[in-house]
Amino acid sequence: METKFVYDFNEGNKEMKYLLGGKGSNLAEMTKIGLPVPPGFTITTEACNDYYANEEKIKEDVIKEIESHLEKLEKDLNKTLGSDKNPLLVSVRSGAVFSMPGMMDTILNLGLNDTSVIGLAESTQNERFAYDSYRRFIQMFSDVAMEVPKYKFDNVLDRVKEDKGYAQDTDLTTEDLKGIVEEYKEIYKKEIKSDFPQKPQEQLMLAIEAVFKSWNNNRAMVYRRLHDIAHDLGTAVNIQSMVFGNMGETSGTGVAFTRNPATGENKLFGEYLINAQGEDVVAGIRTPQDISTLKDVMPEVYNKFVEITHILEGHYKDMQDIEFTIENERLFILQTRNGKRTAEAAINIATDLVDAGIIDDKEAILRIEPNQLDQLLHPKFEDKALAEAKSLAKGLPASPGAASGRVYFNADDAVEASDRGEKVILVRLETSPEDIEGMIKAEGILTARGGMTSHAAVVARGMGKCCVAGCGELKVDEANKEVSASGTTLKEGDYISIDGSTGNVYAGDIKKTEVALTGNFERLMNWVDKYKQMAVRTNADNPRDARSAIEFGAEGIGLCRTEHMFFDEARLPAVREMILADSVEQREKALAKILPMQREDFIELFKVMDGKPVNIRLLDPPLHEFLPHDDETINELAASMGIRASDIKKKVVDLEEFNPMLGHRGCRLAITYPEICVMQAKAIIQGAIESTKAGCKVSPEIMVPLVGEVNELKILRELIVETVEAVLKEENSDVKYTVGTMIEIPRACLTADEIAEVADFYSFGTNDLTQMAFGYSRDDAGKFLGEYVDKGILEKDPFQVLDQNGVGKLVDMGCKLGRSVKPDLKLGICGEHGGEPSSVQFCYDVGLDYVSCSPFRVPIARLASAQASIKNPRK
Repeated sequence: METKFVYDFNEGNKEMKYLLGGKGSNLAEMTKIGLPVPPGFTITTEACNDYYANEEKIKEDVIKEIESHLEKLEKDLNKTLGSDKNPLLVSVRSGAVFSMPGMMDTILNLGLNDTSVIGLAESTQNERFAYDSYRRFIQMFSDVAMEVPKYKFDNVLDRVKEDKGYAQDTDLTTEDLKGIVEEYKEIYKKEIKSDFPQKPQEQLMLAIEAVFKSWNNNRAMVYRRLHDIAHDLGTAVNIQSMVFGNMGETSGTGVAFTRNPATGENKLFGEYLINAQGEDVVAGIRTPQDISTLKDVMPEVYNKFVEITHILEGHYKDMQDIEFTIENERLFILQTRNGKRTAEAAINIATDLVDAGIIDDKEAILRIEPNQLDQLLHPKFEDKALAEAKSLAKGLPASPGAASGRVYFNADDAVEASDRGEKVILVRLETSPEDIEGMIKAEGILTARGGMTSHAAVVARGMGKCCVAGCGELKVDEANKEVSASGTTLKEGDYISIDGSTGNVYAGDIKKTEVALTGNFERLMNWVDKYKQMAVRTNADNPRDARSAIEFGAEGIGLCRTEHMFFDEARLPAVREMILADSVEQREKALAKILPMQREDFIELFKVMDGKPVNIRLLDPPLHEFLPHDDETINELAASMGIRASDIKKKVVDLEEFNPMLGHRGCRLAITYPEICVMQAKAIIQGAIESTKAGCKVSPEIMVPLVGEVNELKILRELIVETVEAVLKEENSDVKYTVGTMIEIPRACLTADEIAEVADFYSFGTNDLTQMAFGYSRDDAGKFLGEYVDKGILEKDPFQVLDQNGVGKLVDMGCKLGRSVKPDLKLGICGEHGGEPSSVQFCYDVGLDYVSCSPFRVPIARLASAQASIKNPRK
């Protein structure tokens, strides 16, 4: 069967999203249910992929299909592209499978030329409108299709407005616009070395090709990486007959959400502009009006629009983001899609829809993007600090949250500053898609222009970034890199604070407060726990982090790194004394000082966890990390220990290793210095016994790190069990404990069946496993991994997102081999991958019992675990 590359709007439906793109499938669906959609057709995502496969050329059979559908559209509307009587004009818009607002390109008013502009003026009896549309088309076509910089045209427009004393584009007269059109054509000729194309069919094919090319522009690729969208989906192209919002005071254009995308409030939220085209709203060039005022300006249009919003939300069973145009008081719907929203709004909308009986609690769980929860797990401004802060200005609360950072005025500077470790606020007159990398790096975004549906607002909400938009009180001087308001001037690098929930802007760095998980968030997480089949633990080394994790819903500790306890300033001298010891007796004497400190650490942890499992990893890092390297500290240590500084320096040199991450660490330390292992085993079991005496339940898991050969674990398990059993006998206690290992060496995965004979549990340490599987040093890979991702060598940074194709196979093999010997072997993961949603899904699929991650990522992992269970329940 021959591939069909083009579909009329009345041939598709919303289920054809992967073929027609999100926009095309929704246009088809709205056409099907009888909404006022201007007719048109969609060129499929397959045609885009075919374009790239065909060395970036559109094949003849695709061109013929496009021409055939164009002829049908002309016939249906009784208009002809390029006609001097009643010309058809079309928009050419991208339509990716998943919404990528502002990332790809659009061209409006295509079909205008020196002849058809006269025909448009005559057929509409509106010459000013015709030339306004023509100047817009020349600029958009030149920018998008031919890569002529937009600012060259803006400079002409700004000069004419300034010369004539005009405040708005709408003040331009017909004669002004005719002059601007001629200047625009001259710019095109100078830049492209040929006249502006007058053949509409040539315009159309160049525009379609430009949209295909925009699929792989830099900002689109950055956005896809950020939002986990596959690079091979391609974009559809929608060719739609134009309707005009710039025909005068009875026309307009706007964007609206069926609910508030920042809070989830069930109230129409949006903006519109009279006498404007769609790009004017999202570009933030003019400050738009609130949608509620439309009921006073055009009551019949407003009522019809409200009715359609209810139809669309009911049909899609979700909050909708709708683009519309009013042409001479006739309403047209140009797009609907599930609206981008903040985490707060996503949760409130989902719970509202459950309460209304529109969706069930499982669907509500699936509606929330796990990484979005990160927005809710961070501080807000502290009330007292806020009261003392210097207020600068107030803008629109475009995306909630509180952020402080140093002011930077362009995306490149923001990226560089962030890479230096600075917290950044990106301050712009208005953002554009080219700012995407700076927006990603920024703590928050502040713009002087634009509304609640401007580029800055929409993209910030999608990222979960704090944003204040349309702050007209600010004087932003991007050239001199300074911003002024209320008599205060801040220069690049000065601190500023913004509140995306109120729109307030403050000078300085404001203290923030912790968050609490209550209300609808708590309801959602209760549903999550009802369906979640894989447990979520936390990585915590102290009672403070453990308490935080429990508040976030952790079901135990999956990794307690005991070396973090060694680094405490009060106990570091004893640790160094132990390392510098010349004999076992001296080492045991030093360890005897550390033992009660470690025991108290474990008592506190056991009390906090009260019966929840606590997985304690024995000492892992190489010993040289604990020793000083500067002369001053070495001299102080020598004096306190009564030894020569030269002896310490010699010991430091002796302990240094060429590759310490592959050297004398982990179980290898315990093999060569068994007294360290004995001390830690005693501290753990003594802490457990003391906790039970205090009325706490305990469940200690003793984990041996870096095992690659089963005999390492055999020797150390015997030592641990012998030590623990002696303490239990001495204390007449029956505390239960388990002994297992951290699987973080590829050989351990390959021999996991042998190791399972000795281990009670496995915990996959995927940070080290990734390091060793790839041969990438975790400490040094940052120098090249970014480029590897940019060049497509790697899809993701494997230290952030688990490499399922390589490292994942090792994990899967380790699970299967281990359980082939011991079916009830407890399996978990304690690398930070345990809090990354796609990695959590993988862990569920391979049968892990739990994932473990940092406290603030626990809710993310819980939600991802529940989603995995709902999609594929375990029996």
